[in-house]
Amino acid sequence: MNDSKPEGRIEPYTHAAAGWGALKQVAINLVREKVSGGNYKTLLAQNQPDGFDCPGCAWPDREHASTFEFCENGVKAVAAEATSKRVPPAFFARHTVAALLQQSDYELEQHGRLIDPMVYHHATDTYQPIEWDAAFALIARHLNALPDPNQAAFYTSGRTGNEAAFLFQLFVRAYGTNNFPDCSNMCHEPTSRGLPGTVGTGKGTVTLEDFEHADTLLIFGQNPATNHPRMLGELRDCAKRGATIVSINPLRERGLERFTSPSHPLEMLTNSSTAISSLFIQPTLGGDFALIKALAKRTVELNDLAQQMGSERVLDLDFIDTHTSGFDAFAADLRAQDWGQLVAESGVPRERIEELAQVYVKGKKVIATWGMGLTQHKGAVATIQMLSNLMMMRGNIGRIGAGLCPVRGHSNVQGDRTMGIEEKPTPAFLDRLQKVFGFEPPREHGYDVVDTIAAMLRGDVKVFFGMGGNFAMATPDTPITFDALRACELTVHVATKLNRSHLIHGRDALLLPTLGRTEIDLQQGVAQGVTVEDSMSMVHLSYGMNTPASPGLLSETAIVARMAAATLGSTAIDWNWYAADYARIRDAIERVFDDFYDFNKRVAKPGGFHLKVASRGREWRTASGRAQFLVRAVDTDTPIHRARAKYGQRLMTMMTARSHDQYNTTIYGMDDRYRGVFGMRRVIFINQADLAMLKLQAGQWVDVLSVWDDDVERRADKFMLVEYDIPRGCLGAYFPETNALIPLASTADGAGTPTSKSIPVLLYPSAA
Repeated sequence: MNDSKPEGRIEPYTHAAAGWGALKQVAINLVREKVSGGNYKTLLAQNQPDGFDCPGCAWPDREHASTFEFCENGVKAVAAEATSKRVPPAFFARHTVAALLQQSDYELEQHGRLIDPMVYHHATDTYQPIEWDAAFALIARHLNALPDPNQAAFYTSGRTGNEAAFLFQLFVRAYGTNNFPDCSNMCHEPTSRGLPGTVGTGKGTVTLEDFEHADTLLIFGQNPATNHPRMLGELRDCAKRGATIVSINPLRERGLERFTSPSHPLEMLTNSSTAISSLFIQPTLGGDFALIKALAKRTVELNDLAQQMGSERVLDLDFIDTHTSGFDAFAADLRAQDWGQLVAESGVPRERIEELAQVYVKGKKVIATWGMGLTQHKGAVATIQMLSNLMMMRGNIGRIGAGLCPVRGHSNVQGDRTMGIEEKPTPAFLDRLQKVFGFEPPREHGYDVVDTIAAMLRGDVKVFFGMGGNFAMATPDTPITFDALRACELTVHVATKLNRSHLIHGRDALLLPTLGRTEIDLQQGVAQGVTVEDSMSMVHLSYGMNTPASPGLLSETAIVARMAAATLGSTAIDWNWYAADYARIRDAIERVFDDFYDFNKRVAKPGGFHLKVASRGREWRTASGRAQFLVRAVDTDTPIHRARAKYGQRLMTMMTARSHDQYNTTIYGMDDRYRGVFGMRRVIFINQADLAMLKLQAGQWVDVLSVWDDDVERRADKFMLVEYDIPRGCLGAYFPETNALIPLASTADGAGTPTSKSIPVLLYPSAA
């Protein structure tokens, strides 16, 4: 696999984010995908009350009723589904799997929509057509032959709607396992595991309305211009009315500097822009915990000083006394904490920390947002909890204009977890399933993503079912993951377009094409809508507008129902009855989850409804019934520390990131224009001083080897060095090209998320 060629160029980008450049890319993608006029006109219905929800990111919509609620990356996602290009059985007859494996991820994406169910044939090394009933019979035969249901694992992508996700988890639990590896395991799992320990709920506490009232925003570990561009519209409005916005990220991203809004004609016509962040803080990779703890320490110091001087206290003592527990121990730990350690571990000079602390304590209504820059580290859970501590110190949780705002990736990754796509279900949820559906769900916790890969390697998981996504490329330790999938007796992938996971197959393999969210989903002649839950717990209904790519396509919901019926029969649960009318599934969801009362009625209203988040209302679902301050120490014995002790300054810490022309593992193009990279992907961003120290130079090609305490050689060869504004000792590179460098065993403590933002590596001049 080689996703780029040396013909690319590095050319610094000096314009504001979005603007005419974004509109140009919209046109390019509509042409590239050969989207017909009728289909691209449906963009005007994207994120509308009677239209469809964007299949891209999970950033919420302004009351789900804006007249211009799509962005460049949303267009790319929609164009990929609305493409006129097709991958018929004749395509697979012409291309063996071995031949397709030689194509880049970008080339695989460009072939177009899958339209027929396909089964792998060993004799020809090709996929060949199979009837839907025969495909479901093959799945049922494999599943029912397993001596233990735990020998199967069921992966879920965050694009799956609530109805399909609920039916999926119901089928899998009726089958007998909690093996639910999902995309949340690889991104915001530390959020889901960390926040319940402090505020009692693993979801954010803000809505878009809070952004209208906030006076300070702390943006941790995010690149909104690429990953969720519509967020820039909210940040622009905040900046326009005078809110202070701080970017806290190792890379100084262009989208958080200046933004030209395509939905504001004056900015477009005058080529003007809005300054977004007024302060940039660049911690070292893995330094966020120490930085946040330093902010908390300085907040206590400023409060102590205010008390001595008889001035207004910095801490919100009323909130602390009324709503929290554990503050005294937390404050004592902060006072005892050595400043030198915090500065060294964060990589941020003390004067910059104090400057940031002043911004925080002056804010009356502060929102803290974060992405995977905080979550894909060994200490990610502790980092999320320390951020929660910091926000509680000044009562910035549970009031208008303030709160915790994790920004999820895929459009329904949060909704899928709400629906029960969870390898560690609560006893209360399982009890409710038993009561409503009359069967005993499995109680043993299942496998997450990393556990699933290890189990496949051991032979403990023999059937892998993927509901969307690109499991083989999204996961760590790529060659080992490939071996794991190939060790399976059956691999099944539900997808709209071809990707590499479909070529890394088990002994038997199925490729099941499905409807995209942009397409009309008819069941018994009636158009069906699916619901999704965005990052801020808004649930809304989405209807496809485009004619399906093929009349033979099934929806994800229909695929789940027919698979369940083939495997378990329909005596206990009439799977196809549910799939015939998605309102019936929503009625079932209502019976299982109290917060979904009157589901069909409430979701029919424009904009949908907001799911209750207890901590937003200062209801703390913790053991004490209060928000909990947690004492957490700085970890100075991580794999990074140990590797640096062995290799000295040569040891670098690498983070993986998306380019602007990709969404997750989907590669739409070869450019990353905001970072000035064009026509190539195999690049490494590096500090100028580190180039000199390593006796390397910009433009030089290097090989990368990761450092771990096992005997596995993990390497990624031939990457061009690009001088960039990144802290000393840190590197940036794109995934999935560098996922091979992440050891399977390198995960976040207490969450199991791969440490994609803190990989210890060494660089060597390339021999190629």
